[in-house]
Amino acid sequence: MDVVNFSIGCIFSIVLQALLLSSSYGLLEPYDLLYNNAVEAFYSSDYKDVVRYMEGALSSYAEVRQTKVRCRLRCQDQHPFDSASMDLQFFDVVLRRSNCQNECIEEKVGTQSMHKVSEDVIQDFHRRIPYNYLQLAYQKLKQLDKAAAAAHTYFQANPESVEMDQNLEQYKVLEGTNLDHFVDREARPHQRSFSAGVKLYDSADYEGAISLFEEALQEYYRADVECRALCQGPQRFEEQDHVLYRYSLYELVSDHFTQVLHCEHECVRDLSTRPGRLSPMENYLPLHYDYLQFAYFQLNMVEEALACAQSYLLFHEGEEFMTENVEYYRDAIGHDVKPRVKAEWYLRRHKQELELLMVGSENMHVELTEGHYWTSTGGREDSNRIPSGTDGWMEYVPISEKKNFTLAPPQELREGGPLLYDSVQLVRNSQALNGTQRVLLDDVMSVDECAELKNLAHTVTMAGDGYRGKMSPHTPNEKFEGATVLKALQYGYEGRVPLRSARLFYDVSERARRIIESYFLLNSTLHFSYTHLVCRTAITGQQDHRNDLSHPIHADNCLLDPEANECWKEPPAYTYRDYSALLYLNGDFEGGEFIFTEMDAKTVTAQVKPQCGRMVGFSSGGENPHGVRAVTRGQRCAVALWFTLDPLFKELERLQADEVVQALDNQSSQSKWDTSLNINPKDEL
Repeated sequence: MDVVNFSIGCIFSIVLQALLLSSSYGLLEPYDLLYNNAVEAFYSSDYKDVVRYMEGALSSYAEVRQTKVRCRLRCQDQHPFDSASMDLQFFDVVLRRSNCQNECIEEKVGTQSMHKVSEDVIQDFHRRIPYNYLQLAYQKLKQLDKAAAAAHTYFQANPESVEMDQNLEQYKVLEGTNLDHFVDREARPHQRSFSAGVKLYDSADYEGAISLFEEALQEYYRADVECRALCQGPQRFEEQDHVLYRYSLYELVSDHFTQVLHCEHECVRDLSTRPGRLSPMENYLPLHYDYLQFAYFQLNMVEEALACAQSYLLFHEGEEFMTENVEYYRDAIGHDVKPRVKAEWYLRRHKQELELLMVGSENMHVELTEGHYWTSTGGREDSNRIPSGTDGWMEYVPISEKKNFTLAPPQELREGGPLLYDSVQLVRNSQALNGTQRVLLDDVMSVDECAELKNLAHTVTMAGDGYRGKMSPHTPNEKFEGATVLKALQYGYEGRVPLRSARLFYDVSERARRIIESYFLLNSTLHFSYTHLVCRTAITGQQDHRNDLSHPIHADNCLLDPEANECWKEPPAYTYRDYSALLYLNGDFEGGEFIFTEMDAKTVTAQVKPQCGRMVGFSSGGENPHGVRAVTRGQRCAVALWFTLDPLFKELERLQADEVVQALDNQSSQSKWDTSLNINPKDEL
């Protein structure tokens, strides 16, 4: 009987422990669900729940990330590819590693966290959007120290935010906050240690600087391992969408591992890029060894100085000032010292990766040094001190950064061509708008046409259309609704809007295209890249003390970097766009002025007040940063148009709309539609 009771007790105990363990694993809720709950709580003014859910989302996000890293590294060690020489052995390793990772992640996180999170949510976490909600919630709860930390964390990744900049200045003067509260909760350890080391170096505290630089190096190499582990997941290969792509097994495997290699190779750039910045810190990793060699020399630790100088030369072979330092150190100690093993291994791996990535790329003619462009701008010019140290940044440009851009469109810049329509009036040219390739026109549409398109917008536009489903993509204080030309024609076909109104949308956009092409005297055809009827509406009750923008300052075909005073023409920017235009439908609202700025995204060079029939046109590059002031009352509607000179990037929906309109024109009556027409309004760009 005692044995039976003991057995039952043991079984009960085991089951209970299993339940407790499984429930403890299940406590980690999906961060996208927590994030959504926090946002809903914010708009319900339940600020305690905002904090509870948002802090939980951030914690869950960090835990999922770290779990993926730990599991992938563990399974990589347990199931290496080293011995996999035959096909079956290779796929056996793949399958075993996959199973290992799945079991490991489920054990640590729980199966409920394994679902796919939307790309929009992931981007919000990368941009630190949760901290914007948190700073407002903590402010409402009178927890100003936490509000200051959240605001500072958000601002580090969003330095262009005028509103947060002003919030931070207010927090600094409020009672209950001090400078210790303004911390970056998402600071990367290797960058934090490096920046602190530079400060001590500049104050001649070489011993303290050495400690921090050595710590920064350890953290950098640790972060590099984690970055590479995160690359070992699903990869997006755009060529797979091509109609002629061949889906054979080996090509798919090859494409996947090529993308993984490229991702791992780009970790150099990721680790040297500060939050919210588009370009990496100059010469980031080699600079650690430059600082260290001189700091060690100052403390008469010459062997350590020589090892660091030799390590630096791995990145910049033959660099004159460092070569002189190496010779000086050798003479001082009477023998040579090898570079650090970690630096040698790091560069050797990058060279191997690059060689693999270059396989089959016979058209890539670039001069490479250990896989990257490591271009030095020279060391300290000081003939009174040998060896030389460093007192500033040095240029580091990865391969991908070599795809720099030219501000001007790819042809001679001209303007002043005919406006084609008698009613259209030139209001201001580039000179009057204080820039280049800019124009402001009136009477592009009549009052009746404006009214008809505004009525069309009220029926056909949908919240979040054109903004990946986000109702408030640029500011939580306004609602955005949009529709494409093809969608309007589909609504006309279904009888939900007058067909005449849908056709007017099509005709007006073509009118705008012809005017822009003619005025700027373009010697090739201007094609539609994207056409969007969009209205933005001020949300009642959220307009008090607004100091944000309806649309932040940006450029249309490059990534604006105000701090560097540059605009990088690379993805995710729409690099193929050449000209842009905004055709306004109304002016009966408050705010909403269109503004041009300098590249600093602060200095306003021109301002345009929307009104019916007014159109502003401009080239899409970094020469024309622009944005929209906050709409504080009413609704602002416009036809937004982006154009390209490259026919390969014609708007797909526009081509479909052209076919629909052509078919309609060929019919004897516009009231009868050919139901065989292939109209797919869901096929949106």
